[in-house]
Amino acid sequence: MGHGGNVLAELMADHREVEEIFGRIQAMTSRGQELRDLVDEVTIELVRHSVAEEQYLYPAVREHIQGGDRLADKEIADHGRIEKILKQLEKTNTDDAQMSALLRQLMDEVAAHVQDEEHNLFPMLRQACSSEMLGDLGEKVRRAKAMAPTRPHPAAPDTPMASKILAPGVGLVDRARDFVTGRGKS
Repeated sequence: MGHGGNVLAELMADHREVEEIFGRIQAMTSRGQELRDLVDEVTIELVRHSVAEEQYLYPAVREHIQGGDRLADKEIADHGRIEKILKQLEKTNTDDAQMSALLRQLMDEVAAHVQDEEHNLFPMLRQACSSEMLGDLGEKVRRAKAMAPTRPHPAAPDTPMASKILAPGVGLVDRARDFVTGRGKS
């Protein structure tokens, strides 16, 4: 969940972790509980990552990068599409024919989002912010991920202030549900 380093290193480590989970999903030859566990694992990681970015990364983009409002709005829209797919995956049985199509759609959306962030947004932020600021943002992102929800909530507000207020409570409920059901423990 927390990797250490500045915000860019932290978020890129998250990206590699999600790509690794996607690789395990693609290598699977069976369905059932093993697939459900991996879908849950990638969902948990993506939701935590998105919440942290919306709370801290995108406000920094808005403040420090010329045209940052447009860039942040685009990234938040990406998150919205991804979260809707995650919600559909949550409701879909692993044996359902729809599962493969949803997973492919998720992988494609996430890959495009990651490429955009790493090739466009992150270099601009690295240029615009001091290393101290990026380090501070890394700490804030790690704290946010620790308190973030673990399940998709596509109807939840995505503004930084609303997220900072609501996410810890929603996250607590999600983690309690995860504990009771054993979700995310594989």
